[in-house]
Amino acid sequence: MRLNAGEVITAMVTPMTSNMDVDYKKVEELVEYLSTNGSDSIVITGTTGESPTLTHDEEIEILKAAKKAVKNNAKIIMGTGSNCTKTAVEMSKLAEEGGADAVLCVVPYYNKPSQKGMIAHYSAIAEAVSIPIIMYNIPSRTGVNMSVETVKYLANKYKNIAALKQSFGDMDTITELNINTPDDFTILSGDDSLTLPMMSLGVHGVISVASHIFGNELKTMIKEFKSGNIEKARQIHNALYPSFRKLFMAPNPTPVKAVLANMGIIDEYLREPLVPLTNEEKTELFSTIQSTRANLDALL
Repeated sequence: MRLNAGEVITAMVTPMTSNMDVDYKKVEELVEYLSTNGSDSIVITGTTGESPTLTHDEEIEILKAAKKAVKNNAKIIMGTGSNCTKTAVEMSKLAEEGGADAVLCVVPYYNKPSQKGMIAHYSAIAEAVSIPIIMYNIPSRTGVNMSVETVKYLANKYKNIAALKQSFGDMDTITELNINTPDDFTILSGDDSLTLPMMSLGVHGVISVASHIFGNELKTMIKEFKSGNIEKARQIHNALYPSFRKLFMAPNPTPVKAVLANMGIIDEYLREPLVPLTNEEKTELFSTIQSTRANLDALL
């Protein structure tokens, strides 16, 4: 089963109000903004969407708001991952019932399952839903790495295990994943700064944070690379790189929410334990974004 989610997939933040409720009106506005500014698909209720602090009821309401706003401009992918297999299965079923085009399911975190445990986890999800499943390997957050052999087994056994978001910058692993997975299996970069180098080894695109701000430019970079204009793609990557790094100067999504608030798109509110940037940090961040924008304008 091919994912068909495009090349630029935005891991969307969740807008909040001043009393820390989900701002569903802003959810709709942000979905509309992203879907008309470079995003082929939008991931809701993922880690960038502050999923650890969302209730399951809120996640379902966010899905409803996103589906209402997106029209036919982009696909909606719902983050349904959990370190409890039963919960991940239940949320994935609700996502399918609610019209999600695919689900993003992270490797179980904190309880650090074995490779056999990961197989059991993803098998249960794959057998419960029919929509595409994107597995998400991010050892820095989960404490455990999903092996190439595990990905190979799952991708070959289940047609709806359609993709992998790989947030682990080992390039040999990318090569091994491409060799060992079906031709219609999609590998996506989970780190903006690794998108271009990973694409040289066959990665299809990116699940991005920077695309909140530079969605069209990321799309251009990928287009230039796939058209054979490697030098132009590299120049765009180099122009974007300082902002790629600066958007992770504090725990995600703290910096990107600050930038979006500065742009007047959402309010900055975060649910604790995340806290806003200091004024000094904002000055540094906004300066980098402005410089990146100027460099891109001169380049494009």
